Amino acid sequence: MQVACSTLCFSQKPFEQALRSIAELEFSKLDVAVHEHGGHVKPSEVAADVGLAAQKLRPGPGLTPVAFSVEIDAAEEEEYLRQYKAVCRLARISAVPLLTIKAAPTGTDFEAEVARLTKLCQIAQGDGLILTVATLIGTLTEDPDMALELCEWVPGLGLTLDPSHYIAGPNQGKNYDHVFPHVRHVHLRDTGRGPNSFQVRIGQGEVEYGRILSQLERHHYNRLLTVDVRHEPSAPVSLEPEVRKLKFLLESMV
Repeated sequence: MQVACSTLCFSQKPFEQALRSIAELEFSKLDVAVHEHGGHVKPSEVAADVGLAAQKLRPGPGLTPVAFSVEIDAAEEEEYLRQYKAVCRLARISAVPLLTIKAAPTGTDFEAEVARLTKLCQIAQGDGLILTVATLIGTLTEDPDMALELCEWVPGLGLTLDPSHYIAGPNQGKNYDHVFPHVRHVHLRDTGRGPNSFQVRIGQGEVEYGRILSQLERHHYNRLLTVDVRHEPSAPVSLEPEVRKLKFLLESMV
């Protein structure tokens, strides 16, 4: 396992400055936020010029993009698919093997979401990519049982495990060990169970990094662990020290 850094750790900075901060912290792997809002690379801009976006993602020696976190803001399915296909092409050109997207909101018809994700998975696989859905509060995957069902019904679909959403979400306390066979990517910070505790200083929350890594190893996981400590106005922390602390902690455990 290797440790990567999400560009969302430095979303308050322009992309070039964010990359500089990540490099100064001695990361070599990037998890790039391809988000229409709040990210460093916009899906609409990718769709407008994939080649230009690919140039932007060549940050120079020492930093390699290894995953995309994708959020497309398009109400019409046709436009969503146009941008999604462009992001897949960008991933292929940039030798990025994995995309993470959100599952549909909680309450969405399960069969409709299976059909949607099956189509998206087929498109990704056509470009040699792995598609995952993140385990997020407010989506179908906030329930680990539903996350497992999606993976079982959609051929090739994996999970990006974000344990914070199982610690602080509506299913807190529910065992989620059964999702580990389907985990293809991991996003980490520290999280408590109280109000405004979704992100706390490293070591003050309830994320059991050792147990998570043990479960991943049990299922022969040999991919990335992404540090995903973000600017949170409701729970401000000094970002660079916290990112550094989690990086060193994870590197000491793998």
